[in-house]
Amino acid sequence: MNKANLVADRQLIRDPLDALEHHFGFREFLSGQEAVVSSLLSGKDCLAVMPTGGGKSLCYQLPAMVMEGVTIVVSPLIALMKDQVDGLQRKGIPATMINSTLSGAEQSDRLRDLAEGRFKLVYVAPERFRSSQFIEALKRVPIALFAVDEAHCLSQWGHDFRPDYLRLSEAVAALDYPQTAAFTATATPEVRKDILEVLKLRDPLVSISGFERPNLSLRIRHCDGHREKYDALSDLIESQRTGIIYCSTRKRVEEVSTTLSSRGIKLVAYHGGMEDQDREWAQNVFLDRSYDVVVATNAFGMGIDRSDVRFVAHFDVPGSIEAYYQEAGRAGRDGEPATCELLFNYADTRTQEFFIDGNNPGPDILLDTYALLRKQCGSSNDPVTIPIRELADMLNVKNTMQVSSAVLYLTRAGYLERFDVAGERARGTRLRDPAIKDTDLALDHEAIEEKERRDRSKLDAMVKFCYDHTTCRQQWILEYFGESDSTPCGSCDTCSDQSSQAGREPDDDEFEITRKALAGVARTCGRNGSGDWEPRFGKGKIVQMLVGSRSQELSAGRLDELSTYGILKDEGSSYVFALLSEMEKAGLVAIRKTPYPLLTITRRGADVMRGDRHFTLGWPDRGKLAAKAKKDSDLPDLSTLEFDDRLFERLKEVRSRLAQEAGGIPSYVIFSNQVLEFLTRLRPNSAEQALKIRGIGKSKAERYLPAFLEEIENFSEEED
Repeated sequence: MNKANLVADRQLIRDPLDALEHHFGFREFLSGQEAVVSSLLSGKDCLAVMPTGGGKSLCYQLPAMVMEGVTIVVSPLIALMKDQVDGLQRKGIPATMINSTLSGAEQSDRLRDLAEGRFKLVYVAPERFRSSQFIEALKRVPIALFAVDEAHCLSQWGHDFRPDYLRLSEAVAALDYPQTAAFTATATPEVRKDILEVLKLRDPLVSISGFERPNLSLRIRHCDGHREKYDALSDLIESQRTGIIYCSTRKRVEEVSTTLSSRGIKLVAYHGGMEDQDREWAQNVFLDRSYDVVVATNAFGMGIDRSDVRFVAHFDVPGSIEAYYQEAGRAGRDGEPATCELLFNYADTRTQEFFIDGNNPGPDILLDTYALLRKQCGSSNDPVTIPIRELADMLNVKNTMQVSSAVLYLTRAGYLERFDVAGERARGTRLRDPAIKDTDLALDHEAIEEKERRDRSKLDAMVKFCYDHTTCRQQWILEYFGESDSTPCGSCDTCSDQSSQAGREPDDDEFEITRKALAGVARTCGRNGSGDWEPRFGKGKIVQMLVGSRSQELSAGRLDELSTYGILKDEGSSYVFALLSEMEKAGLVAIRKTPYPLLTITRRGADVMRGDRHFTLGWPDRGKLAAKAKKDSDLPDLSTLEFDDRLFERLKEVRSRLAQEAGGIPSYVIFSNQVLEFLTRLRPNSAEQALKIRGIGKSKAERYLPAFLEEIENFSEEED
């Protein structure tokens, strides 16, 4: 690393917009970013729930460049932190990382450089916080912000729980509670509650961004066997070229990569069982575009900065909607159309059932594991270094994951302690209090049963999603996360099946909208020597331009300076995406792969743009989609309104009571957490005001809203 570029006393740019352009080359924030950045720069703690590709990283990277001191970023994967650090260093930003790939001497050097102000950001693996020496060294570092990326990893209700994340609570306390921010793409209420409690966030801004990704075409293909899956993957790779194929196990990764390679497909494999250098090589050749296809477990993809991924395929069914949508969301991060295809066979759920069993050892296995370890430790409480597989054999437990999970549970409960042992491959385990017998363990049976029930209900929801042939895929997912007023996306397999309506000629409004869309496409194209249109931008960026998006990539391409910028703002991106898809089918626009898919106007489209009305289209439902866009645009800027935790909790209590009174329905059916956040910030005093909030329709307003308005009024009177 060239330390000459790491200047300790560089002049800080205090204005966030100036810093945004200077350090990152963007002139505008993406949706949801500005409120989070402003909150952090004002000194508040923050929990930001943003969809994959929504720009979470910039929300802590930019404040790091504006604030005095060092920003600590906790990141769960070496590949993830390396990718982010490399990207920051290319921008000239002084960043580094500390993880298990470094020697003790290298870690000491970097900690010294941190204390001397040579870095603005340091990415740290969560297992580093096992070391009290490491935490003591951090106390000498001037910490501006403690940022926890992929914060859902600290929740046992999350889909990617990492036990080392639980140590962050102790680390934050040991560091005297620096300003703390948590970032995740997982939005379930249980996970959010865990994050707030474990990190002890103080009066935080809770920011929840929308999860709609209109450029993603979500598709479920029911397959009878693996041969059909391989044929589907071959077709997908041939048509889309660049993508990620997710498999549920390391063994499956090797099977799929071997089979596809035998078909002449150039690809790389990636899973946690590979050597560090092999995983690093696989990641690097995918990122530098030497390889365009990677077959991987879910260990691959967090924060991977390759925006042109045109497809994500799931060879096996994921264990939850949360995991599926986070992985699918790694496609199309450039805003261009992308395909997400899940190759479903019900038999594949057995693998997920195995994982659920492994992650949920029952009370009997917990007690037996503790009793065995107590016996092995003996009266002197010597550390046990027996591998998990051997412990499982000694307990006659077939699923070794159950024993591993039991050890983790007992460690979190304070009955065991785990530590590295010099010269041993397996970690050491011993009792915290040898006097405690297995019969003395205070196990929370209710919590153990509840966790397993939730894990199984998540898999059930995933299976229902795969078998539902009537509901729009994206609408189904958004409603799962509590966005109850979502509308059909128009591009998933369900919507495509239902939109096989006969085309018709446009009415006057539709004709003008089509001409505006064509004019927008034409403005983004150049002309060659023969007078033909030469495309320069993809469909995603053109849609953003037509609806007046403030996207950073849009302003970087100066598309916000075109005369057609925002010309279809009232229609909304979902409608414009669907309209352009129909226009492509009708031959008014076309996609050219050069090698990226770029959108151009055709000669037929140019005739329509000039006034020719003789064409037919399968018209999207403009009324529904445009009304949704108008409702979204009418919402106020929440970043200017106060969030009160006490009111939010009281509104949650009202919601729980109403859910019970309605027969024990799920709370989110009443109103989502996002709706409660809007109610908390806006504090409407009438139904008319509340109806402007996305997620509150007339029927729900009549049934449920009066109780919430009454609670808000009571709370405001108590404050006075």
